[in-house]
Amino acid sequence: MRVLLVEDEAPLRETLAARLKREGFAVDTAADGEEGLYHGREVPFDIAVIDLGLPKLSGMDLVKALREAGQKFPILILTARSSWQDKVEGLKSGADDYLVKPFHVEELLARMNALLRRAAGWSKPVLDCGPVRLDLSAQTVAVNGQAVDLTSYEYKVLEYLMLHAGELVSKADLTEHIYQQDFDRDSNVLEVFIGRLRKKLDPDGVLKPIETVRGRGYRFAIPRNE
Repeated sequence: MRVLLVEDEAPLRETLAARLKREGFAVDTAADGEEGLYHGREVPFDIAVIDLGLPKLSGMDLVKALREAGQKFPILILTARSSWQDKVEGLKSGADDYLVKPFHVEELLARMNALLRRAAGWSKPVLDCGPVRLDLSAQTVAVNGQAVDLTSYEYKVLEYLMLHAGELVSKADLTEHIYQQDFDRDSNVLEVFIGRLRKKLDPDGVLKPIETVRGRGYRFAIPRNE
């Protein structure tokens, strides 16, 4: 999942970015509202975390500008303002949730994951598709109740495909949403991950969980249980 983090306090920005990366997010950071708006318009993010007290363009105005630009990804506001009026104004501007400083990073992560799954149409933190179960909180995967050991990038690929189960996901989309930096789009890296996932999830070739749509991308083909 790719996150836009807009925070002007450098120590907090760097600490949060490092933690989000450890949690498996691809992170783009901005130190002011104008830089955040540029990134938000140009990059296909899955979620944004935006501080309200930003230089050049306030967080509130940044949220409004992103929504006016047609960006629909979830936005979580960070604010040092605890009054209910500020919270209501933030939500009315187009944000989906808010967190008051100081906060625990674990709560931030929980709120982000909740926004991500709700944006994809999932009501629970566990994704069930047939016998395949992916726990977003624990970052674990099981098939027919048996744990499946995945590498970090294998998990990222599967998480994105399962969040969008039944939808066609292009190779370009997967590249943008799971990688921290650009890499050769013509490489076979994704094909390798997809091949490994198929073997680990479906060693007997019965489930056929991941469908390749030639020239277009991939689809997680097992329907959701909910």
